[in-house]
Amino acid sequence: MSIRQAAVPDVLSGIVQKYGLAFVMVASYFGSGSVYIASQAGVTHGYTLLWAVVGAALLGFMAQDMSARLGIHGESLMVFVRRRLGRPIATAIAVFLSIGCVAWTLGLVAAVGAGISFLLGGAVGWQPIAVVTTVAAIAVGLLDYDSVENLMIGMMLALMVVYVVVALPSGADPRAITLGFLPTADSLGTLTMAAGILGTTALWPNFFLESILVHTKGWTNKSDIPDVRRDLAVGYAVGGVTTIAILIAAAALLRPMGYTSLKTFITPGRALVEVLGTWAMVLFIGGVVAAAFNSIIPIMWTPAYIVPQAAGYDSPRDSRLFTIIFAVGTGIGVLSPVVSSILDLSVVDMVILFPMYNGIFSLPIAAILLFWSVNDGETMGEHRNGWKLNVVNASLVLLAVVLAALSVRDFIGLISTGGF
Repeated sequence: MSIRQAAVPDVLSGIVQKYGLAFVMVASYFGSGSVYIASQAGVTHGYTLLWAVVGAALLGFMAQDMSARLGIHGESLMVFVRRRLGRPIATAIAVFLSIGCVAWTLGLVAAVGAGISFLLGGAVGWQPIAVVTTVAAIAVGLLDYDSVENLMIGMMLALMVVYVVVALPSGADPRAITLGFLPTADSLGTLTMAAGILGTTALWPNFFLESILVHTKGWTNKSDIPDVRRDLAVGYAVGGVTTIAILIAAAALLRPMGYTSLKTFITPGRALVEVLGTWAMVLFIGGVVAAAFNSIIPIMWTPAYIVPQAAGYDSPRDSRLFTIIFAVGTGIGVLSPVVSSILDLSVVDMVILFPMYNGIFSLPIAAILLFWSVNDGETMGEHRNGWKLNVVNASLVLLAVVLAALSVRDFIGLISTGGF
C-alpha cells in the first residue's frame, strides 16, 4: 500500500474523531417516526409542509448549539435544573420526560419488528421480533461510545442515499416543491402534523445529551464552538435532506394514487413498487428498520443520564447505575405488542403518535429549561446568550409552546379513538 493510500483512512479516522457527535444526535431523531410522519405529511398535505421540515431542522440546530455551549461553558442541562429547582422537582421532571423516551421506544421496537417481519415474508410476526430487537438494542447501547458513534455515522449516510435514490425517479413537480418551502394560509390546517415534524426533529433528548457528550469530542472552550457548529450543520443537513426526500416521494407517488393516509406499515412500499419496482419496497422498509433501531439507543441513553443527575448522582456510561436504567428502560420495549393491543393502535399509529406526544408534552418543557440555562449568568458567565441569540433561540421556545397548545386536543382525540 502506498503512503498516499494509507493516508486516506488516517484522514477519515481523524475526521470521525474530530466530528460525528451530531450524527448520534440526528440518528436519535431520524427514526421510524420521522419516516412515517414525513410520509403521512406528504400523503395528506402534499408538499405544503416542506417548510416545516426545514424549520424544524434549523430549530434543532439552534437547540443543539445552545446545549453544546451550555456543556462547554457551564454544566449539563439536568445538573443545571437540579441546582436551580432542587432534587425533588428535577427528579419529577426527569421521570416525566423519561416516560416519553419509553413511549418512543415502544413505537421504535414495533417498527423494527414489523419491518423485519415483512422482509421475512411474514414467516414470523412482528411481536416476537420486537423482543429480539429490544435485547439487541440493549447490547448495542452498552458498547463503548466510539463504536456507537461510528455505527450512527455509517447508518445515517446510508439512509440518506437510500431515500434520495427512492425519491429521485418519483417525477415530482419542481414548482410545487419550491412552493412547499414557503408557509401559506393552507398550512394553518396542518399544525398537528407540523408539531409531529418538529417533535421528531428538534428532539428534546438531544438538548440533554449534547450538553453531556460534548466533552467526548474534546470540545471544552470557546475556540471549539466553530467545530461544534460545523458538526451540527453537516448532521442536520443529512437528516433534513433525508426527511425531505421521503416527503417528496410520498407526495409525488402516493397522493396522486388516491392514498389519504398510511393504512398499514407497508403502504408506502406497496405504492412505490407499483411505480418504481420491488427494489423501492426493499429499500424503503430496510431504511425504516435501520432508522428505528438507530434511534432507540441515544433516546434511551437519555433517562440513564438525566434521572441519576436529577437525583444528585454521577452516572457515566460505564457505571452500574447507567447500565441498569438503560437496560430496564429499553427492556420495556418488549411490551410494545401489549400497548398496541390495549390502545388499539397499529404499528404506524405508534411510530407517528408517540413522537407527537414528545413534541406536544416534552419538547416545550425541555426548550424552556434549555433557554433558561443559556441565559443564566451564574452558569454561563460571560458566555450567556446575547440579545441577538435570544431573538433567534426564543423562536424554538415560542414555536414549541404554540404548536403544543394548538395540537394537544387533536392528539388526545387520535390516541383515544385508535389512531389515524
